[in-house]
Amino acid sequence: MIARAVGSAGALAVALAMGMTPAMAAGKTSDKPSATGFSADQPDRNTPWAPENDEAPLHHKPIHPEALTSARTAPSGLQLNMPAPTGQHSVGMVGLHLVDTSRTDPYVSGKRRELMVSLWYPATATSGHYQAPWMPSISGAHFLASRGLSPQQVTLPKTAGRVLAPVKTTLGKLPVLLYSTGLHSDRAMGTALAQDLASRGYLVVTVDHTHDANEVQFPGNRLEVNSMPSGAHSSDTLKVRAADIRFVINALGKISSGGNPDAGHATLPSGLSKSVDTSRIGMFGWSLGGAAVDTAMQLDHRIAAGANLDGQFFGTAPSKDLDRPFMLFSSGYHNRNNDGSWRTLWSHLKGYRVDIKLQGAAHLSFSDNEWMVPQEAGLLGLSQAQLQQQYGTIDPNRAVQIQRVYLAAFFDQELRHKHSTLLDGPANKYPEISFVR
Repeated sequence: MIARAVGSAGALAVALAMGMTPAMAAGKTSDKPSATGFSADQPDRNTPWAPENDEAPLHHKPIHPEALTSARTAPSGLQLNMPAPTGQHSVGMVGLHLVDTSRTDPYVSGKRRELMVSLWYPATATSGHYQAPWMPSISGAHFLASRGLSPQQVTLPKTAGRVLAPVKTTLGKLPVLLYSTGLHSDRAMGTALAQDLASRGYLVVTVDHTHDANEVQFPGNRLEVNSMPSGAHSSDTLKVRAADIRFVINALGKISSGGNPDAGHATLPSGLSKSVDTSRIGMFGWSLGGAAVDTAMQLDHRIAAGANLDGQFFGTAPSKDLDRPFMLFSSGYHNRNNDGSWRTLWSHLKGYRVDIKLQGAAHLSFSDNEWMVPQEAGLLGLSQAQLQQQYGTIDPNRAVQIQRVYLAAFFDQELRHKHSTLLDGPANKYPEISFVR
């Protein structure tokens, strides 16, 4: 476990464990853009919103096998919780194992590309369906161990999603939203947003990008970990993610036509095949996952609207015209005035576009760590000052609430044709949001 007493060396160790750079740990959070601009393949780690700051690399803490095998029965001293959804519908969830027989894995030779995804949806008759965990037991133990914690110290939260609860078919076909997470992060990091959007009537699909993610648990308790080669180019990583997203959309098409794309033909929720609207698809992502939205939209025109949560762009995608609606949603010190990649994309957005900034938020505020890490701060040895440096000064619950409201407003407008005045300009109810004009 990370020591409670944090000296200068200890503070640096904690910062690295939480995905910060030495410069950030020292308080050097320059808001200068990367010198290499939008075409950079490698992020500048001194830029707070660079994807290399999303999650810590696993090698900073050794993972002991016994920490994983004891995960199921481990008692815990700290039970983490997460904010409840705010929409009017109950939430169902199902995990799917998808194998793309048309592609080999770009990170592990000789294997087909395979993914784990979670589907979150408005549900009915949830009684008797257990709550989905924030992360499965084996991958969850690995996640904790990489942070110097154990299942004996911390129990990861349960979600609002009721596994295999019937889809609420009275809502008709549901617009689809896809979620891509930060570099070496897990699909679980978007759960607070995903389950809220599901409670508002969306089918939300969170995607783990295998061997880019730090840990992915497959059926049979098989665990796949980060296997990306050191020095992998961010633009190449985005192309892999975009291909993953296109494959997932194809899998949703199979479901909508009555098929079952799960590799093991796992049971699907009742009513799911009638509820997938592949004519209304949006995508959002955090950090590198936010950059992946633009790349995926360039690759697949079925994605009708996209939102980037504080993600720097890479490669040539932002210099190509995009005629579909796009939202830029940034932390308090990141926007197109200090990120050349955002300026470049903005000039190539030919459809509806909006650029908003969440004052008081930091880069990590757009992940589930925003509400989870403050609960663990004592065990992690993080002071209030360190929390504010990493997660900003905004209250975690307020940060999550505002992200939920503005994401829903954007996708409601673009996929449901329900205009929201929130997108017209500053709102008294949400003074933390400013518009970058």
